Amino acid sequence: MADFSIPAQGMSRASADFDRAASNIARASVPAQKSDLPQDTVDLSTAAVNLLQARNDYEANTRTFRVLGEMNRNVLDMVG
Repeated sequence: MADFSIPAQGMSRASADFDRAASNIARASVPAQKSDLPQDTVDLSTAAVNLLQARNDYEANTRTFRVLGEMNRNVLDMVG
């Protein structure tokens, strides 16, 4: 039978990455003037790329879950 723990760990990791990227975006502040740059700045383009990458990683692991389920069904159909 297939091991579902690998895609489950991948989904958990992707979810944590997504939450971290979303938190970074939420923390971003817009300075009132260009000279008023906040001390803790967030690179929004990097955070957005990280957000999209986490979403894609989660989706890939979800597809792996589906394929493993189909493989298990096929094996059970052949045996039974």
